[in-house]
Amino acid sequence: MLVLGLTGSIGMGKSATAAMAEAAGIPVHSADAAVHRLYAGPLAAPIEALFPGTTRDGVVDREALARRVLGDPRAMMALEALVHPMVRAEEAAFLDACRAVGEKLVLLDVPLLFESGRTGAVDRILVVSAPAAVQRERVLARPGMTVEKFEAILARQMPDAEKRAKADYVIDTSKGLAAAERDLHAIIADLLGHDRRT
Repeated sequence: MLVLGLTGSIGMGKSATAAMAEAAGIPVHSADAAVHRLYAGPLAAPIEALFPGTTRDGVVDREALARRVLGDPRAMMALEALVHPMVRAEEAAFLDACRAVGEKLVLLDVPLLFESGRTGAVDRILVVSAPAAVQRERVLARPGMTVEKFEAILARQMPDAEKRAKADYVIDTSKGLAAAERDLHAIIADLLGHDRRT
């Protein structure tokens, strides 16, 4: 089974690309989706204990939590120490289930694949990218996003050019959804072709 790692900086189109892969029949595990589930369940109480006032009705308030941890490296490390092991346990269970049913190719959507040293967990890396001006416009259009928050998030991420240089595949998502989907289907065909030859 080949594991394709999908990554890219904020606003580059990871979620849309992961949805396209799923629509093409590729099993997808999204770290962000796992975090959403965990924030609404098992992680809410430990996060509230660590950062009082960051949950509401038993669910983590992502805005409140972001205000508390962004720009504070020690707080961020404490949060990651809680979140990452649980996300990785979900990911491992996903991979085991896919292997058990004989999947040939799966996709792991990992926002900080390079930054967290997780490249060894995947066989190939797909980076989604777009020009900086497009990225900025997309991110600042999000509800609750500020320039300061955007810059704090960017500061934690490897520069886009470095990610592209380290990737096996790159999709430029600024060319539109149809072009991105064509590129993704070509990558899937390439990977499944490799898989059949080995």
